[in-house]
Amino acid sequence: MELIQSFSVDHTRIVPGIFLSREDQVGGGTVTTYDIRLKRPNREPVIDVAAMHSLEHIIATFLRNDPEWKDEVIYWGPMGCLTGFYLILKGSRAPQEIFDLMLRAFRSVQEAQDVPGAAPVNCGHYLMHNLGMAKWYAEEFAAYLEANAENPAIFAYPRAERLVTDDGQRFFDS
Repeated sequence: MELIQSFSVDHTRIVPGIFLSREDQVGGGTVTTYDIRLKRPNREPVIDVAAMHSLEHIIATFLRNDPEWKDEVIYWGPMGCLTGFYLILKGSRAPQEIFDLMLRAFRSVQEAQDVPGAAPVNCGHYLMHNLGMAKWYAEEFAAYLEANAENPAIFAYPRAERLVTDDGQRFFDS
C-alpha cells in the first residue's frame, strides 16, 4: 500500500508554519490543502483539546466571513495529532500567499468575546471549549509567524529520506 503524502514529511524536523500539504484536481479545478502547524510534533506538548476546539470554531467563522477569502474556503479543521490545523482552499497558491490570511485569522481570536456556535444546538460537544487558552495559543502562533515571516523553513516541509534499493524498492519507516 502506498504511504500517504503527509507521512513523507519528516515530523522530527518540522517547525511551526504554513505548509502546502497537497494539491488535488477536483471538478476541473485545483483544491489545495495547507498544513497550519502550531506545534513541533513529538517535541512540544500538543494543543489543549478544548482550546483546539475553540480555535476551530473561531477561525472557521473568521475564514468563512472574510470578504476576500470566504468563497475560497472549503474546510478548516484540526489535525488528529493536535499539533495544528488543515485549511483547504479552492485554487493553487504558495504558502506565502496565505500568510497574511493566517496571521489575521489567529490575531482575530484575541477579539473574540465568546466562541461562535458553542451551544448544544450548534456543536457536538458544546461544553468542551476554552476561550482563554485559545487566545493564548493564537497569540503564541501569531507572534511566531510575525517573528519568522522571512524564514523559509516555515513554508517548506522537511522531507523524510527514504531508502531506495538498487532495484528501485522503496522502504518506509512508518
